Amino acid sequence: MDSVYVTCPQFEDKRFKLRFISIDDCDDLLKVYSDKKAVPLFNSDNCGGDDFYYNTRERMKQALDYWKLEYEQKGFVRWSIVDKKYNVLIGTIELFHRDSKDYFNNCGLLRLDLRSDYEIKDNIIDILKLIIDKTYPLFGCDMIATKAFSIGSERIIALKELGFIPTEEKLVGHDGTEYSSYYFKKR
Repeated sequence: MDSVYVTCPQFEDKRFKLRFISIDDCDDLLKVYSDKKAVPLFNSDNCGGDDFYYNTRERMKQALDYWKLEYEQKGFVRWSIVDKKYNVLIGTIELFHRDSKDYFNNCGLLRLDLRSDYEIKDNIIDILKLIIDKTYPLFGCDMIATKAFSIGSERIIALKELGFIPTEEKLVGHDGTEYSSYYFKKR
């Protein structure tokens, strides 16, 4: 199997498709990243102060360019989430392998950014089912971790139904900052 950084795989079912980001995604993703109800649910831990609220095409394009650069440097993979029924992008998933001295070592760290009208348990389950089992071999990890804020009740229910467990363990950032509200699932 090629490295995820050589050939980025696509995943799909009858409702959703995950595919590598494209600069053509700018307008649809701007609707996600300018959604004031959605942004508070995004995980910006360890992201240098970026809150992922983008309200101009230029800022969204800069983010897409940066995500592509990170992929080329094998930093992380960012997939666009397509609602196949309406042929519209409704969010992104980011994944990367994390080695650390904290609890989240040898971990696939997953970030899910969804438009607020899709932040519904069944959508979240369907989207994550496309990638969870593939994460372990793709990213060479034995655990997946993702953040879910207490205000994201639909997300928390979905994660628990998918077998994710909440933890009090802190994810320690590059600068020593401790981050909480993580859920994990072991292989």
